[in-house]
Amino acid sequence: MKLVVEFPSVAYREGPGGVARLAKAIEQIGYDHIDIFDHVVMGFPTENRDTRYAANMPILEALMTLSHIAAVTSTIGLGTEVLVLPQRQPVLVAKQVSTLDTLSGGRVRLGVGVGWQLSEYEALGENFRNRGKRMDEAIELLRACWRDSSIDFDGTYYRSEAMGMEPKSPQGGDIPLWIGGNSDAALRRTGQYGDGWLGNQITDADTAKRVMDAIKDAAVAAGRDPEALGWQGMIAPPPRPGDTEAKLYYADHDRVAARVADLKSMGFEWAAVNATAVFQAGARSVDAMIDALGRLHDRLRREVG
Repeated sequence: MKLVVEFPSVAYREGPGGVARLAKAIEQIGYDHIDIFDHVVMGFPTENRDTRYAANMPILEALMTLSHIAAVTSTIGLGTEVLVLPQRQPVLVAKQVSTLDTLSGGRVRLGVGVGWQLSEYEALGENFRNRGKRMDEAIELLRACWRDSSIDFDGTYYRSEAMGMEPKSPQGGDIPLWIGGNSDAALRRTGQYGDGWLGNQITDADTAKRVMDAIKDAAVAAGRDPEALGWQGMIAPPPRPGDTEAKLYYADHDRVAARVADLKSMGFEWAAVNATAVFQAGARSVDAMIDALGRLHDRLRREVG
């Protein structure tokens, strides 16, 4: 089973060297992949605003951080879980991701989702209400940018006429593009466009089967091979403010290992360890996180290989 670390932005408190040191250690420990989540800004509470997490939580920009990590590592996979694609200009994202893939030697997997934070879309000047339709179109445009020598795209929201994007990266049009989300639209989108699904809050085998079947059905309807899809499961959702039990989740390695074994039995091939939650569970420095992630890696490998 492939083991992923969701990288903790809080490492920045020990400077750029702390971020680099943690990334190199994650690779040396033997994890397969580093993912970074994406928020550009976070809203403070207002009368009519959905605020799931604290507005002052530290969040490094995902693609810039992955570039920093790419420069100090050599083998570990690099990705996003997830980049909120419809709040970003897709041609620019295509260029950024292609460049990251080029400079990392072909190690990139792009995870995308539609996001949930209306205020963030407003701050970035993007339309929240049509984000799903724009997401579908943006995915097609990304592929065209990565694949085609002349990018010709005539969509409802995005257009490109006889444009070139060079250099093509090592993976080119085959840069893995995985999709997150639990809505019916997200499942359909994964089957239609995605190389895999980034699952969260999957607690039981029946739910996992229902979701995977829906994605596979969408793949078949789109003329794609459902058996080629990959499956990643989040071990536990990020703790919300004030949720003490969730913040202590990663302190119990037996509990984490049992959850990863459950994910494997459900058909997930990848499992994602949230290192920010490891920090919240008591590993309050880069050195402490490295130690905790090392011990957890050994425990998980004994459990699931």
